[in-house]
Amino acid sequence: MNHELNAMQAFWLGHLYHASVTQRPLSQYAAQQGLTLADLLRWEKRLNVRGLPVPPRHRPA
Repeated sequence: MNHELNAMQAFWLGHLYHASVTQRPLSQYAAQQGLTLADLLRWEKRLNVRGLPVPPRHRPA
C-alpha cells in the first residue's frame, strides 16, 4: 500500500515511530519531547483511520 504523507502527518508519524522504537510509553515520550499526550493520541487515531501503518504502543511490564 502506497500512501503519500503531508509534512504534518510525517511529523506525527515520526514521533509515534520513535516512541515505539525506543519502547517508551506515549505519555513518557510526549513529556520528554515537549508534546501533549492528547496530540499524540489524536494523530495516532487520524493516521490509523487514514489506513497508515501506525506502530504498536509500548506497554510497560
